[in-house]
Amino acid sequence: MSKSPQSNPKERDFSLVNIGQLVTNNSSLGTGELGLIENAAITVVAGKVTWVGASSAVDSSLPKVDAQGQSVLPGFVDSHSHIIFGGDRSQEFAARMAGVPYSAGGIKVTMAATRAASSADLKANAQSLITEMYEAGTTTVEIKSGYGLDIETEKRSVQVAAQLTDEVTYLGAHVVAPEFANDPDAYVDLVAGEMLNACAEYSKWIDVFCDRGAFTGQQTKKILEAGISKGLLPRVHLNQLEQGDHIQMAVDLDCASADHLTYLTDQDIQTLARSQTVAGLVPACDFSTRAPHYPRGRDLLDAGVSVSLSPDCNPGSSYTTNMPFSIALAVREMHLTVDEAIYAATMGGAKALRRNDVGHLSVGANADLVLLTAKNYIHLAYRPGVPLVQKVWKNGTLMFTKGDQG
Repeated sequence: MSKSPQSNPKERDFSLVNIGQLVTNNSSLGTGELGLIENAAITVVAGKVTWVGASSAVDSSLPKVDAQGQSVLPGFVDSHSHIIFGGDRSQEFAARMAGVPYSAGGIKVTMAATRAASSADLKANAQSLITEMYEAGTTTVEIKSGYGLDIETEKRSVQVAAQLTDEVTYLGAHVVAPEFANDPDAYVDLVAGEMLNACAEYSKWIDVFCDRGAFTGQQTKKILEAGISKGLLPRVHLNQLEQGDHIQMAVDLDCASADHLTYLTDQDIQTLARSQTVAGLVPACDFSTRAPHYPRGRDLLDAGVSVSLSPDCNPGSSYTTNMPFSIALAVREMHLTVDEAIYAATMGGAKALRRNDVGHLSVGANADLVLLTAKNYIHLAYRPGVPLVQKVWKNGTLMFTKGDQG
């Protein structure tokens, strides 16, 4: 969701004033890691932040938008989503809630529906989910392929994703396609060869689901290295379903993020702490799958690991687009402080995408702003499930207003 509608640059010139609490994520601008400023204002010109400070000192020459004492944060940065898909898996969810264990096998159900869907239908479905994201304060999203599992559908998936975001991930290695059930290594060759060649031009990232029922460490390394050789940047799904021993591989390949991490050893955490790889935590997935426990978020942060948060929107294991829900889960179930969870949902996501223009509200950053209907940002965790987003701007363009049906 790095892209936004075209508009007259002058329409994106304004000052947002009378902000009760402004989260900048720049400690040099305000207090704490969140760089919190009270009674603040922020000026936007041509979609960029040009000034931040006390509301009393704001440039009076620009049009003003009154925040009425409410809180403002950077737009949330969702660094892990699977929103290019067809079909519905609500019955699978109901069965899981009735006691059927989660496995990666349901991906193949979505595969059939995705192959049958037109590109227009895939785009329309993804766009509707992006609209939900705006309504919940998310302004940047990474989008993966991975529900085609053949060359033609994977290529269509990344082509559609590229119309919606700059953060496109090729995930041909989601699971082994059923046509290759008896020869998974041949599928690995396809993913790392002809399929990669078809998808690379539309993609920025390459990802692999390295876990039970998906791909081995050796297969994962081969696929990621093939993507790197094509100029793609690596990220990886790890340790969702069982404890694996491939954290060191992710670090050695300089993966931008290693995501899920429901299972971690102390050594895994120390390895991540010595690296630039972000721990991408997706607690809504653990909630939806009734995982036996949540990731060790507190231990990761205490060790100095960079952490991101994402809803992991997908049709099977986490069908939510709502970042505030993920923040509430991170605080309640992974023992993050509210400030840490807010930071992980903003700057953490930016770090997982290796972006320095989003996730914060320093001068020069993209003017991605979220105005809450609350005077304190803590309400995002304090009032779970309550729609607290009043307005959302992306690159200075107003994308959502609560109650606006237009």
